[in-house]
Amino acid sequence: MKNTALTHVHEALGAKLVPFAGYNMPVQYEGVNIEHETVRNGVGVFDVSHMGEFLILGPNATALIQKVCSNDASKLFDGKAQYSCMPNNEGGIVDDLIIYRINEEKYVLVVNASNIQKDWDWIASHNDVGAEMKDVSENFSLLAIQGPKAAKAMQSLTSVDLENMKYYTFEIADFAGIEHTIISATGYTGSGGFEIYCKNSEVEQVWNKVMEAGAEYGIKPIGLAARDTLRLEMGFCLYGNDINDTTSPIEAGLGWITKFTKEFTNSEYLKKQKEQGPERRLVAFELDDRGIPRQGYDIVDGNGHKIGEVTSGTMSPSLKKGIGLGYVPSVFKEVGSKINIQIRKNVVPATVVKLPFYKG
Repeated sequence: MKNTALTHVHEALGAKLVPFAGYNMPVQYEGVNIEHETVRNGVGVFDVSHMGEFLILGPNATALIQKVCSNDASKLFDGKAQYSCMPNNEGGIVDDLIIYRINEEKYVLVVNASNIQKDWDWIASHNDVGAEMKDVSENFSLLAIQGPKAAKAMQSLTSVDLENMKYYTFEIADFAGIEHTIISATGYTGSGGFEIYCKNSEVEQVWNKVMEAGAEYGIKPIGLAARDTLRLEMGFCLYGNDINDTTSPIEAGLGWITKFTKEFTNSEYLKKQKEQGPERRLVAFELDDRGIPRQGYDIVDGNGHKIGEVTSGTMSPSLKKGIGLGYVPSVFKEVGSKINIQIRKNVVPATVVKLPFYKG
């Protein structure tokens, strides 16, 4: 197992560490519900340094990104970030990612930790345009400072006006005494905040100053378990659960990042699927009765026939009810549709709802 540059800090804080994507990662400190509420109502900090970062460089950088990614990177400007995915040739998804445009010849792609090698090989295999590629995943750390109090709590650490940073923009600027960090108004929690990219050698200083500056706002370290409940309340897809090599972006409700204004891997197939309508769709549901839906549980119709399965599920700390995502035949996709979740021996009724679950 690899460690992040902060693993010893998490150990000292009493974190419960688990293997995740090849790293020892903090799954929780005080407990999922406490940490979840901290981010929803205040400010918390995640070490997500296991994520991968690639640099795509040179005059053909944009061309390579346009070729492998579903979203339209030509809409990006310097300092803008974009959520996208990389389709495969079989109608599925290689990975989802965030693209940062530093300038027209320099992009950072942030990919999922468990897919770093797979993604690198995929992009490299499509790089017939001569773009320069660098995998800098091992050199960089990433902190996610999330919650409604994040901007106020962190403002003393930077000259950037955090309150007025627009969602999905970023600046390369000073933060916590480090000259060149990426400060990004992105996140995976739905409660606002920032992500800070810096070198491994700098991250402990950044972490300590973040904890100092956030102390009066009640900042706490947050683990991956609360990260999962927070993202699920927003209906954000998790690669390996809700999207994978066999799920298309159209089925997954990611048509909004699938732009047919250009050609990209398998775009013809996906365009046809969008026009005809996919046979199945990823839906969000809430349980009508008590119970906790878990990944892998069957979704059944009124006659007890299996029609799909839960891809992500939990007891929502904010809503105090069972919520989940899962693929079902498209006939069940409308809000208000009734489905059932097989929870061990019990069949629990559920209703398809509009995302996000948590409305803030």
